[in-house]
Amino acid sequence: MEIANGTYLGDLRVEVTHLKSGQTIITDAPPDNQGKGESFSPTDLMSVSLGTCMLSIMGIAARTNKINIEGTKMKVSKVMGSNPRRVIEVHIEFEMPPGTFSDKEKDILKNAALTCPVAKSLHPDIIQGLNFIYK
Repeated sequence: MEIANGTYLGDLRVEVTHLKSGQTIITDAPPDNQGKGESFSPTDLMSVSLGTCMLSIMGIAARTNKINIEGTKMKVSKVMGSNPRRVIEVHIEFEMPPGTFSDKEKDILKNAALTCPVAKSLHPDIIQGLNFIYK
């Protein structure tokens, strides 16, 4: 199923349009790889895709189990390796909204995150570090 069309704009920049919504994003090579770093790099998007996928699947689990996670915040970081240049680690921190979460609810949310499609699609050598902060 075709989901997007893209155009190379020059200067290591690509514009991609989501076919269903018409939304566009621009990627830019990072400064440490000859780019300007003025937008998400492709590896940034991969890392952010993992986080947003996890949070979306957590949302489905939360809805199913009547757990309120609205307002959950996410921080994503990545570690690049070389030879070959690639993402070797993605770290995601979820700051959960104020409230009381039972141990069962915490397990439900963590298991949901770990089973998201992007997490299951990434090479097993990529470290996926998760941290849940409950207030």
